[in-house]
Amino acid sequence: VIQYIYAKYGRERAAIAAVVTTWRTRSAVRDVGKALGLPEGLIDAFAKEHHWFDDGLMTDALGQQVQAAGIQPDDHRIAQWLELTRQLMGVPRHLSQHVGGFVLTQGKLTRLVPVENAAMKDRSVIQWEKDDLEAMGLMKVDVLALGMLTAIQRCLALVAQRRGQPFTIYDVAQEDVATYDMICRADTVGVFQIESRAQMSMLPRLQPRTFYDLVVEVAIVRPGPISGGMVHPYLKARERVRQGLPIEYERSRFDGARPRLEKALARTLGIPIFQEQVMEISMVAAGFTATEADSLRRAMAAWKRKGGLEKFEARLLGGMQANGYSLPFAQRIFEQIKGFGEYGFPESHAYSFALITYVSCWLKCHEPACFLTAMLNSQPLGFYTPSQLVQDAQRHGVHVLPIDVSYSDWDATMEASPEKVVRLGLRQISGLSQAAAHRIQTARQQNPFTTTQDLALRAQLDAKDLKALAAADALQSLSGHRRQQVWDAAALQRAPALLQHAPVHEAPLQLPHAPEGEEIVFDYAATGLTLRRHPMALLRPRLARMHFLNAEQLNQLPHGQRAAACGMVTLRQQPQTAKGTMFVTLEDETGTVNVIVWKNVREAQRPALLHARLLAVYGTWQRDADSGGQVRHLIALRMRDLTPLLGRLGEQSSSSRDFH
Repeated sequence: VIQYIYAKYGRERAAIAAVVTTWRTRSAVRDVGKALGLPEGLIDAFAKEHHWFDDGLMTDALGQQVQAAGIQPDDHRIAQWLELTRQLMGVPRHLSQHVGGFVLTQGKLTRLVPVENAAMKDRSVIQWEKDDLEAMGLMKVDVLALGMLTAIQRCLALVAQRRGQPFTIYDVAQEDVATYDMICRADTVGVFQIESRAQMSMLPRLQPRTFYDLVVEVAIVRPGPISGGMVHPYLKARERVRQGLPIEYERSRFDGARPRLEKALARTLGIPIFQEQVMEISMVAAGFTATEADSLRRAMAAWKRKGGLEKFEARLLGGMQANGYSLPFAQRIFEQIKGFGEYGFPESHAYSFALITYVSCWLKCHEPACFLTAMLNSQPLGFYTPSQLVQDAQRHGVHVLPIDVSYSDWDATMEASPEKVVRLGLRQISGLSQAAAHRIQTARQQNPFTTTQDLALRAQLDAKDLKALAAADALQSLSGHRRQQVWDAAALQRAPALLQHAPVHEAPLQLPHAPEGEEIVFDYAATGLTLRRHPMALLRPRLARMHFLNAEQLNQLPHGQRAAACGMVTLRQQPQTAKGTMFVTLEDETGTVNVIVWKNVREAQRPALLHARLLAVYGTWQRDADSGGQVRHLIALRMRDLTPLLGRLGEQSSSSRDFH
């Protein structure tokens, strides 16, 4: 799409805006430390230990790292390090390319702004960022690249292939009950927008049953509504409507029989959710003109970077009070405006996103095998790793077959079967090039492979390719188990042309099978996932003796019961709206456990919380009554790092997704 725009308007009239990247905490810590000649180990340890929520603790954290490194705390370079790091934060570091913010002009662009060639071929970049462009009054059009659109396109093609007839996005059934049932259960791993931990907690509470419910769902778990305290009032308003009660609106003492805010807020049950509604409230309730409301919108979008909202606060609060609205309501509206400055979400944006959300949910619900295949072929994408996507699909009845050179293409494929069967693709193998995979496909189409040697010769594979295939257990149909594959692959080298078809007479050496634990370790190392048992299944007897419950057992517990869980950490999150609370997701052989860590517990048990791959959590089991007990958490009281129990798997398994 980007290249289409260049071709249509010409590079003399179209260019992408720049992004000014500034020093942030970690980059400033590293660069200043290197400039001062401090030990690399100390720099690395301190940078890794420091997160965005630690700004107030920088001095204490650095003091601990300095003492651990054996450096005298009175070393003047340490004081310099801290001071220069503080000075450098927020200073421009380098200029990079915006993901898709185009400036289009009628005449030559270079008459207005400085333009340079981008690193990518046939692209131009303006040397100014979006704030500079706005100040100059230049139009910027964002070309929003969404990986889920790629996945949906691929999934629709797979559905058409499986059904033997054309299938497009227009064939997706609207307002499908089964799809909404799945959404209400928060069974949304891998779908668009509503797959995050926060969204999954909201879904059983909000219970989306119509498309517009999804529009609200997409928008409500955002800084604006959260900062403005609109989430719980909206949930209460939905409950009132379910009970057949009328919508309650914030009323002015000057309102007549019909509240003035009804027109602006009827579609969201009396609670402002979207930017447009806040703008409308500023006009209806505070007496803003259309021009003033637009100025407020502009200030709202930029206030985090350069301020400007303060001048509207007194005007908004005073205007709403003068028109008979309560001060607490006016203050909530202003807090919501500030929250929108963190991440604005207009209703039109939410509507567009909800369309993609619904389609992805329908495909996951009704075509889970096609959905998994498309998601694997569209990586990197979304919130979940291929390992988590595969496990979720298996729990939904999808049979996943391993990578094998005799059957696998570069992409994951659907097997010709009435059952839901997916064959993993060669793309999952670490270290295998796409060119080598295509040579394998081409040679296999001519004739099936008979031996590993036959594969190596006809596909022109070198030692590196063969080693990658054997490590991924992808030669099973030719050489048997993984140890045998590695042995056979190690004996083969790319032969000269004269010797490519020369027979080799040598008695094969038969090696014993590797134990299951070793196989799982190699699976994760080579492909990032395993189709064998989950690692936690191997540890379960030992963990059971230590009185740890799995996810399935925890889900049966009543509210308020003390419990202990242990699992592999797949996610750590701490939204800025969470007031220091951290959310952790643990994975075991039966599912996931959601853990809530309050700020005081986070600080008291920081090493285990932030560094463990295998985390044990002792706490209180909580079932949320508003969701009918479907939202469940383990409130952490104490944590232990049990990563050593994983052995080599602790080094090989994919790392958790932290603070994205």
